[in-house]
Amino acid sequence: MRRFSVLSFVVATAAPALAGAQAVAPDGTAPERLETVNVTASADASAGGLKAPYAGGQVARGGRVGLFGSLDNLSTPFNITSYTSKLIGDQQANSVGDVLQNDPTVRVARGFGNFQQTYLIRGFPVFSDDISYNGLYGLLPRQYLAAEVVERVEVLRGATAFLNGAAPGNSGIGGSVNIAPKRAANEPFADVTVGLESGAQSYVATDISQRFGPDDRVGLRVNGARRDGGTAVDGEHRKLDVVSLGADYRGDRFRVSADFGYQNHRLQRSQPSVTIVAGLAIPDAPKASRNLDQPWAFSNERDTFGTVRAEYDLSPQATVWIAGGTRDGHESDTFANPTVLDASGTTTAYRFDNTRRDSVATGEVGLRVKLNTYGVSHLLVASVVGYALRSNNAYALSSFAGFRGNLYQPVEVPPPANDFFTGGTLASPLVTARTRNESAAVADMLGFLDDRVLVTLGARYQKIASFNYDYNSAALLSDYSKGRLTPVGGVVFKLDPRVSLYANYIEGLAQGDTAPTTYVDAGGATRTVANAGEIFKPYVSRQEEVGAKFDAGSVGATVGVFQSKKPIAALDIASGRFGIGDKQRNRGVELAVFGEPLKGVRLLGGATYLDTDVDGRQAIGAPRTQVNVNVEWDIPYLTGLTVDGRAVHTTTQFADAADTQRVPSWSRFDVGFRYDVDVLDRRVTLRGRVENVTNRSDWVSVGGYPGAGYLVLGQPRTFLVSGTVGF
Repeated sequence: MRRFSVLSFVVATAAPALAGAQAVAPDGTAPERLETVNVTASADASAGGLKAPYAGGQVARGGRVGLFGSLDNLSTPFNITSYTSKLIGDQQANSVGDVLQNDPTVRVARGFGNFQQTYLIRGFPVFSDDISYNGLYGLLPRQYLAAEVVERVEVLRGATAFLNGAAPGNSGIGGSVNIAPKRAANEPFADVTVGLESGAQSYVATDISQRFGPDDRVGLRVNGARRDGGTAVDGEHRKLDVVSLGADYRGDRFRVSADFGYQNHRLQRSQPSVTIVAGLAIPDAPKASRNLDQPWAFSNERDTFGTVRAEYDLSPQATVWIAGGTRDGHESDTFANPTVLDASGTTTAYRFDNTRRDSVATGEVGLRVKLNTYGVSHLLVASVVGYALRSNNAYALSSFAGFRGNLYQPVEVPPPANDFFTGGTLASPLVTARTRNESAAVADMLGFLDDRVLVTLGARYQKIASFNYDYNSAALLSDYSKGRLTPVGGVVFKLDPRVSLYANYIEGLAQGDTAPTTYVDAGGATRTVANAGEIFKPYVSRQEEVGAKFDAGSVGATVGVFQSKKPIAALDIASGRFGIGDKQRNRGVELAVFGEPLKGVRLLGGATYLDTDVDGRQAIGAPRTQVNVNVEWDIPYLTGLTVDGRAVHTTTQFADAADTQRVPSWSRFDVGFRYDVDVLDRRVTLRGRVENVTNRSDWVSVGGYPGAGYLVLGQPRTFLVSGTVGF
């Protein structure tokens, strides 16, 4: 982090000079002072605070756009949707994945061999440990984040290496997800919620918000929740404890916010991922409520995390900010993911145990300056980011011969010995990996014709360094350190206050591979790779996008056309060399619609058409069409009663690179209601919801890790009821 400190000092030293620079217009007059922004609510210590909700309250009018901070949707050349806490609460969402079920450009998948949530955006994965928290990577729990700590879920579609820096987990080629934490509102409140879900799972949560001091400058927001019990899947059990504290201070020129969070998430016998052996047609999905896991399988994840962000106005035109955060994560797991061997559903599985300890530290310092020169406005931004991860890991496996079972008639077996193949000591894992990412970025958003035309230009230099260590001795095995300059270009043309046209070019960045040592040739012999050990430069994906954004006041829409190209490394058997062998090309069209077209009727949804090409074939886990429609209706003459319905449809996908294993299309329908009423001068909200109303059993996701085609069952019909009392 020393380089980060030095770069931070450089930016901070330059800040006063830039802040004091007063540009001069052609007539010799000083530029007009920017309008003062009145703070109403803030999730990131910014002067502007959160963007206001759009009509209907389910999405916001904008969101965080990397180092530019929070921008209005019509003024950014990128495609962003920000889902609000109102939507999260109304739908009784449990996690970030539940919120993203509303997005027509996103499908929720699973990590490789674990229960990590993964979000497929434009056909590329975003791992849950690559989502950002208030603009910083690596601070949130690695596998699952409870919705109780979330104010907004912001989805930015398209590569984001320039805007946010390269994601430390090497995902994020198709987009990014940012979580805005909860902040004290302007008006005090205290809510208590109790609920019940299928499987006799109980739920209790509290949300307390209060501002203090002169002009209510100090705010505190406390959230806590507990879930415990079964689920709609036979024998599955889930237990969650989560608490968060958000604090902020709003001064005239100085603002600061801080967050602390603790989450303990425990899963017992959760529905596992399923792999289909090569060459076998995809079998029918088993009954969704039937548990395929073993009674001794579990996954425990415990995380403590915190972050601080401060912002100071050097002048009306210049603001400097600094942010930092840490996370301490502990995981222990035992998995038994089955592989289907034949058409009758015969499976084989083995035991896999894993423990992991993560320590993350990250920070950012930056400067924004607003100027007006010769009739052209400027939003100048400079930012420096540092990220460090230390990961301790150990594993133990049972015999690969495994134990037999059946997809349609699961068999419970005693836990096999886990001493067949081990790495490290489960009780005390050694350091196995370190990652250090550093980057510096500069950009200018230029405004022409009274800001009707906005042109964004910038570049970020990103350095990626990683170190891998032996599981048993912690001896250094390999190291990687490469850098790359990542440019960005974008333009917005406002036809009128209600319509914007936009275009952008932006790149994604991921760590390059290291050529393996050996390979097996066509005859089955083991041979040495010709360029064994060669370290490749960071892989660059390139995206172009054009689109239009509409705002009719009560209803809005965004339509975009995009193309992304990502290099793929592979071994050339003929030459025995490892290198870039192909590219994955994803292109498509997206439509998102939101708002309240009629009083009391709210609409949220859209569609995505995606065409992928990997050596002439469709990419694994990339459906051609995704459609989401969510409608809410306030019942006339029954004040306080609202009903809603949601439909999600996904067309066929492939589970193998040769496009021979076709996974059928699937659809899901959810319905719900809420009733707001005053009882003894207390605000009371009653909610009920049924997810997967038709109780369909489908394979709802394919893969989620590049090159892997494992399948995940959708949830069975699930009932949720809750009541909230406000004090």
